[in-house]
Amino acid sequence: AVSTLQAQSENPTLKEVLGDVVKDIQAGAPLGDAFAKHPDVFSDIYINMVRAGEAAGIMDDILKRMALQEEKNSKMKKKIKGAMTYPMVILSLTVVAFFGLMIFVIPMIGKTIKDLGGEDAKLPPVTEAMLTASDFMVTKWYIVAAVLFLTIFALKKYIATPAGQYNLHRLVLRTPIIKMIVTKVAVARFSRTFASLMGAGVGVLEALRITGRAIGNRVIEKELADAAQKVTNGKQLSQALTGSKVFPAIIPQMLAVGEETGQIDKVLIKVADFYEEEVDTVIDSMSSILEPVIMVVLGAGVGLIVYSVMSPITSLATNIS
Repeated sequence: AVSTLQAQSENPTLKEVLGDVVKDIQAGAPLGDAFAKHPDVFSDIYINMVRAGEAAGIMDDILKRMALQEEKNSKMKKKIKGAMTYPMVILSLTVVAFFGLMIFVIPMIGKTIKDLGGEDAKLPPVTEAMLTASDFMVTKWYIVAAVLFLTIFALKKYIATPAGQYNLHRLVLRTPIIKMIVTKVAVARFSRTFASLMGAGVGVLEALRITGRAIGNRVIEKELADAAQKVTNGKQLSQALTGSKVFPAIIPQMLAVGEETGQIDKVLIKVADFYEEEVDTVIDSMSSILEPVIMVVLGAGVGLIVYSVMSPITSLATNIS
């Protein structure tokens, strides 16, 4: 089966990886161990579920679960990327237009105003601030470029550290509106991933560890690590997550039902379906709200620039008359 997939693969990297997997299987290694040698291609979730499927003899069911989970994750990512494309394009164009105006247009207008009113002409504070900022960008452009470069470089280096990632993720979870979307996405991902691992027969502690890493948020990962420690000390998972600052109350409630009935995976799948629909609804709403908000912000920015330019010209024209 793996040889067939290798022959049909159009991705050269995947073709090479599957070739290595085939060699390992022929040498007697289990499929899960063969996948584990390629962590950049196969995630912890995938590897552990395959190992559980091999141990229980239900590999086909496990791979169906994984396929469904990947489809759901891919759909959610595409939805979020699609919603963010328009705002990011507009923001990028706005930044380019702003620097273009400040570097090329404002200096010409400033020269015209000074030619008409003289060097001692009294200008409105907004115009003075705009001309000062424009002059600084033109004459000291290397300082602006250096500050921008160093700021971006320092932020990227800091965010690459565990402490930086934790603080960034904590900031995201405290930001209004964004917090709501991130929390819903995290709950949906936790529910589906944890349900898949439990359904495959993976232990609770191992499932919590893998799920925490899969969510992609350091704060939530720490929350699940603390919950795992409480489970180790004898508490049920529903009790460990009760009072969580991240997970809504429905999660420990549904976990308690699953623990009582022995159907944690089925209960959490229902929760995942519900929150995935919630994410779709919120993203659609945000998309429709963002467009007019962006237009208002852009309009305000353009209005400020027009006012700073037209106000002194109008005043000078009146004085000349």
